[in-house]
Parts: sequence; C-alpha cells; structure tokens
Amino acid sequence: MSVAFSLIIPAYNEAERLPPYLAAVRAYLADVYPDAHEVLVVDDGSTDGTRERVTAAAGQWPALRLVCHGRNQGKGAAVRTGMMAACGEVRLFADADGATPIAEQGRLRAALDAGADVVVASRLLDAVGVRRERHWFRRLTGWAFTALVRGLLPTSVRDTQCGFKMFRRPAAERLFALSQEDGYVFDLELLILAEQLGYRLAEVGVNWTEIPGSKLHMSREWRKILAGVWRIRRRLRTQKTA
Repeated sequence: MSVAFSLIIPAYNEAERLPPYLAAVRAYLADVYPDAHEVLVVDDGSTDGTRERVTAAAGQWPALRLVCHGRNQGKGAAVRTGMMAACGEVRLFADADGATPIAEQGRLRAALDAGADVVVASRLLDAVGVRRERHWFRRLTGWAFTALVRGLLPTSVRDTQCGFKMFRRPAAERLFALSQEDGYVFDLELLILAEQLGYRLAEVGVNWTEIPGSKLHMSREWRKILAGVWRIRRRLRTQKTA
C-alpha cells in the first residue's frame, strides 16, 4: 500500500521526552491516516537509550522505523536523512519533545491542500483557537534571532525555526538534496532555497507549549548559529556572482 503521510522525528538523547510523543502520534495517525502512514525516528548518535526505547516501540508498531546515525551530526542532518528515506507523498518533520501537538498537522495539511508546496508552523502568527506557552527568555531570543535573520537574509517567513514543517514529496526530495546545513539553521537554508526555486510557501499559526529539556542552549551555541547564518549568506552571494 502506498504511503500517504510520513512523519520524521529527529532525536538526540530523547529517551524521556520521545516515548510519550510517540504514543500520542500512534493514536492520532491510526485515526487520520489508517494503514497509509509511516513514522521515521532518526537517532542522531544518542547515548541515553533512545534507540532501545524506539526499538521496543517498533516491535508493537509496524509503521514505526528507526534510522541511526553512528555519531551525532546535528538536527539538520537527522531531518535530511529521514526525509530522503521517507516514502510519503506528504512529509512532516516534528521535534521529539512534542511541543507542537501532532494534531496541528491538520492546519498545515489544509494549507498544503490549498496549493502550498511547503508549510511552516508558526509560533508568531495568530489563529483561531491557538495558544502558546513559552518562557519569556526563549520568546525574547526567538524575536532577536528573527530580527537578525530578516536583516541579513531574504526570507518572507517570520518563524523560521519552529520544528514542525510539512512538504509535498517533490519539494522535500529536491530541497533536502540541495541543503548543506547540518545544524540549527538548516530550516533557514531550506526556506530560502524554497523561495529561490519558486515553491509556494505558507506560514500557519499553531498551538505550541514549551517542554523542559531542550538540547539547544543559546549561551553556548550562539557562535555556531551565527556561523551558520553567515555561511548561508556567503553562499547566496556566491550564487549571485556565479
């Protein structure tokens, strides 16, 4: 049977946060995409038992697959591996913490059905029935990153970093084959590529709740993040002069 929907979940040391999310995903997809879905967890070199937890779940859930990186390569690399291994006509990647409930895929799918090729979940756009719970400091750093990006790079998307994005199969395969960023700013690179290649983008407000245990610590990672933004900017300049 063909796969209508693929969910890709990048995971690095998510033995505690991932299992509850997988349980919610299983119940939801059995209802919405019965017998026509797959879930790919891409373990990005975890050392905390994440692989064992997913393997145990997969023993009772044929639609669940585990793909493993031998070493930690970064979230962007994990999402790329999952997208290129997926079979679905519609492909969504979601963060392992479940900050965006899986039911929010319905909002993104509606935008895809309306004609978009790539749909971005947003914590900044308002929508009917949408609520967000986010610590003020993360909200502040998110705003600062958005201001920086929009000043340096050509993107119309307001919330480039929400870990919940949906793609039509042709767009996913082309964009991830072209992408080069392995870390935090991979989303940004993908969205800029999508706009350059003429794909139709939509940004949709979603429910979102901050979940404790984030692996991203801006105080330690900001240099890597700025370096990634600069790499993308440099590649864009090279493309223009080539």
